[in-house]
Amino acid sequence: MLITLEKTDQVNLLYISYYWPPSGGPGVQRGLKFCKYLPLSGVRPSVLTVDEKQASYPVLDHTFASEVPDGIAVYRTATSEPFEYYKKLSGKKEIPYSGFANEEAKTGFLDKVFKFVRGNLFIPDARVGWNKHALKKADDLLKDGHFQAILTTSPPHSTQLIGLKLKEKYGLPWIADLRDPWINIHYYDQLYHTPIAKRIDRNYELQVLERADAVIVTSEDTKRLFLNKPAKIDPDKIHVIPNGYDEDDFIYPSTPPQDEFLITYTGTITENYNIDVFLKVISQLRSVNSDIRYKLRFVGKVSEGVKQRISKAGLEGITEFVPHVPHTEAIKYLMESTMLLMAIADVPAVYSNVPGKLFEYLASNKPIVCLGPVHSDTDRIIDECGAGRLFHYTAHELMLDHLMLMSKAWSINPNLDLPYINDAQFSRRELTAKLAKVVKRLVAKAARV
Repeated sequence: MLITLEKTDQVNLLYISYYWPPSGGPGVQRGLKFCKYLPLSGVRPSVLTVDEKQASYPVLDHTFASEVPDGIAVYRTATSEPFEYYKKLSGKKEIPYSGFANEEAKTGFLDKVFKFVRGNLFIPDARVGWNKHALKKADDLLKDGHFQAILTTSPPHSTQLIGLKLKEKYGLPWIADLRDPWINIHYYDQLYHTPIAKRIDRNYELQVLERADAVIVTSEDTKRLFLNKPAKIDPDKIHVIPNGYDEDDFIYPSTPPQDEFLITYTGTITENYNIDVFLKVISQLRSVNSDIRYKLRFVGKVSEGVKQRISKAGLEGITEFVPHVPHTEAIKYLMESTMLLMAIADVPAVYSNVPGKLFEYLASNKPIVCLGPVHSDTDRIIDECGAGRLFHYTAHELMLDHLMLMSKAWSINPNLDLPYINDAQFSRRELTAKLAKVVKRLVAKAARV
């Protein structure tokens, strides 16, 4: 659905995001969908982002450009970042995910040096060099009084420091949207921070949480995490607006294969995502159910360590690896599957992580098998929606029993699509309406002061 903005009495919001089309991956989707649907709730966003020719995007997806509503102003600025130097010195062609952290588990000396430099010279992250350029452009945009509110979205969390400075200078209502935890993100300890660097980073986090007029998070677990910080935070100003799915993206019919039991995983997966039990179960099922053709399909970036584990489990011959594809094509792969596999990184402080892909998995109406922490938000959502099962990383027997039952059901009817999933609350349109209420409430409050 293409949304066109009309000249009506709307709240004008300056939406500051590093990730914007042609960036691909999950980082861009939340902001893009917000900006797509905010006009329907009386909020007119204008986007401040980085020049696409200078940006450090791990992946590109040019299909997202077609979703930007006509009439939305997009302002791009220069940036100053270390990633080109990284690629030249390391010999790697790709920009690392998560700012050098979420890479292969086994790294050499040079990789450790890069991580140390990233963790101690670029605080809070390696994209902080964009801030001075963004602040200069924001000053130009804000000085005429056109905007009534500011929203900054992260990661990269350095973007929140832009909001912090603009709040101090202009006093406009400021919403900080944190898609992930800050110093509690699961790869944080891989960056070899010194005590001084940790203290600086922690202070940045606390300042943002205290001074933002509203904080948006993606899960109840993240809200609890932030409320337990040694900061003066009003619980009522932290709002949970999870990621979601866009009905407009699901244009393909469900066509599960009739001759094979196809389990698909989409997105990036590294050794931190412990799927060993799942691989063991599939290997056992192949021995027990010799009449069923099992197939695994990974769509996206798969680390060499994960590929080695698949090979060690004897599943290399039934596994397909599909490189990163545009988002619309990834949805098509979901709809052509029997079941969907999801995994949450098996690391400390991971409870607050609700993968963005979960909601599109839900919208596909395919049964989900997930490995992750029990009693987490992800576990609760899958259970409440009736969309499948989450298993602990070591729950071998439970997963084996479950997939054995699913295999028997498939033998009777190879279409395991679920008749109904209670996922309407995760529609991007509905979630954006909640954000619009937060924005308009803050603007109305500021007008009364």
